[in-house]
Amino acid sequence: MTMGTDNETFSNAQLNAVTTNEHKTASDIPQLNQLNLEAISPRYRVINISLAFGIAFVLIMVASALRYQSFFMLPEPLAIAYPYIIIGICVLGCLWATYHFFADPLIKYALREQDLSLQSGLIFRSLSCQPILRVQHVELKRGPLARLAGLASLQVFSAGGATHTFEIPGIEVEVAERLRQFILDHKDVSAK
Repeated sequence: MTMGTDNETFSNAQLNAVTTNEHKTASDIPQLNQLNLEAISPRYRVINISLAFGIAFVLIMVASALRYQSFFMLPEPLAIAYPYIIIGICVLGCLWATYHFFADPLIKYALREQDLSLQSGLIFRSLSCQPILRVQHVELKRGPLARLAGLASLQVFSAGGATHTFEIPGIEVEVAERLRQFILDHKDVSAK
């Protein structure tokens, strides 16, 4: 069977290859837990834990400066609450650091020919997959602490979305640049 003009001739095999819709069972589908996930840099965890303790320290210094300054008298309830405020700041800082200590090593990503996957979460685990064909653009973000540590975050934007689909934080700059270039080189190739 042929269709169209001489320039647009399709054989049955070509037509079937284009229009097949074969039945798949759950056992035929590749398992997501078999992804070869790569961990982000351990320096990302160090940054987050240092940031948690640093912010707690600054808040304690501000509360102490307000408590012990000599320019004006604090109201009595605030002076009485001072130790509880310090304890609260310490507890929150320790909880924040503990969360990052356990959660950051669980952030992993995988790049395959057709998609990019991100696994994250300590309490609520998530696995996000973004087909490379649907990628609109990719950005590298580097804040001051990330630049100091030689890290970057890779933000992936899907077609039709105003915000990024997901972000892979704490990747070494060279790796992030290679990932970005691979995605940009293959996002249009995937459609062929």
